[in-house]
Amino acid sequence: MNTQETDTGAKLRGPAVWALVITGIASFMAALDNLVVTTALPAIRADLGGGLEELEWTVNAYTLTFAVLLMFGAALGDRFGRRRLFIVGLTVFTGASAAAALSPGIDALIAARAVQGLGAAIMMPLTLTLLTAAVPAARRGMALGIFSAAGGVAVASGPLIGGSLTEHISWQWIFWVNVPIGLALIPLARLRLAESTAPGARLDIPGTLLISGGLFGIVYGLVNANSEGWTSVPVLTGLIVGAALVGGFVHHGFNNANPMLPMRLFRDRGFLAINVASLLMFLGMFGSIFLLAQFLQGVAGYTPTQAGLRMLPWTAMPMLVAPLAGILSDRIGGRPVVAAGLALQALGLGWFAMVLSPDVSYAAQLPALILSGIGMALYFAPAVNVLMSTVSPADQGKASGTNNALREVGGALGVAVLASVFSAQGGYESPQAFTDGTIPALWIGAAAVALAAVVALLLPRKSAPSPVVAGAAVRDKVPAAR
Repeated sequence: MNTQETDTGAKLRGPAVWALVITGIASFMAALDNLVVTTALPAIRADLGGGLEELEWTVNAYTLTFAVLLMFGAALGDRFGRRRLFIVGLTVFTGASAAAALSPGIDALIAARAVQGLGAAIMMPLTLTLLTAAVPAARRGMALGIFSAAGGVAVASGPLIGGSLTEHISWQWIFWVNVPIGLALIPLARLRLAESTAPGARLDIPGTLLISGGLFGIVYGLVNANSEGWTSVPVLTGLIVGAALVGGFVHHGFNNANPMLPMRLFRDRGFLAINVASLLMFLGMFGSIFLLAQFLQGVAGYTPTQAGLRMLPWTAMPMLVAPLAGILSDRIGGRPVVAAGLALQALGLGWFAMVLSPDVSYAAQLPALILSGIGMALYFAPAVNVLMSTVSPADQGKASGTNNALREVGGALGVAVLASVFSAQGGYESPQAFTDGTIPALWIGAAAVALAAVVALLLPRKSAPSPVVAGAAVRDKVPAAR
């Protein structure tokens, strides 16, 4: 890259804008597929069959594969080229989306969702690294705020988009919609993104196997606990062996020379706090939305589109607030913004738990939707900037992979834990039974997010801007303007 271009910043606007657009859209697609299936679950169940456990796996096959392979995806990008692997991940994600749409049964759909998660795991951790490298440090807060807003809107609008496509076309179109977008992004990424690598990056296959097996075992145990019993051999085996493998992964991170996740990063208070808060936030939020989206249809009697529309206040708030939250965090620091956002999210979920009943009015739910939307927006934008400011340029790929992985782990655990509480306290037998199961589950979700707000208070008062990725760590190959 020409040094004068970097100094003036003016000629960086083109590459920076392209990087923001491409990575933002890719991030939107991957985040959208976390929850786009929620309002489609009743239609999928009616079409393909399956019980609560299969519905959980329809969500968790994606989130779990996404989570356990994210750090490996980041390492692949560091070693073989971030732009190159970003394109590979985008291609796999697009193909798996088509396979999900063509699934003839629930097992095939779950398998396609797992492959989708693989593609997203390669693609997603590289989006932040590619964007951070392309945007000058002085403008990074605003750029990351816009980038985070895309992810936040995708998470919040997943039920609306999924519901609309399911009702007006078919549930298969929640996956078909990814295909033309992915096919358009692949050549744009090749032409407009700068290539970069991390010299000396190594793949940690033992670490990948340990964390993959460990998290799968834990989630398997949680998902099947109610159907098979907490003391059954498969459930106990999954939980015990899973926990042991996760412990082995932590030991590996402390003692291996080149682990996929160096545990030394957690010695930084900011890195530790933002990652723990992220895991807890997604645990409470994902599990709650999994149940609330079904409540609006199965109990309140709304169509998929009507259910999505009634979540619109939750959807609209991130679009309005997240970019402003990114700028605000640059001025006063990420800690107060993140903590306030998590507190509001917890308050919103608690409000839902207090007012929920089989005949609850929409007006009674509206404050909870607004509080949750504002809270999510205040969390998303500063969290990314706080994360990237806690590590050196050489560790940004691993930091991005770690944070995204822990978010997805939180989401998978949230669906598993809250669905387990739901099954123990209620079920699908009647509107009252569904409500009886949902209320205690929502209190668990609210408690998890409230704990995340407390953890966020451990963040440093104000983080310095994350350093520019430059020098030998990045080999820029910005294409000429076309």
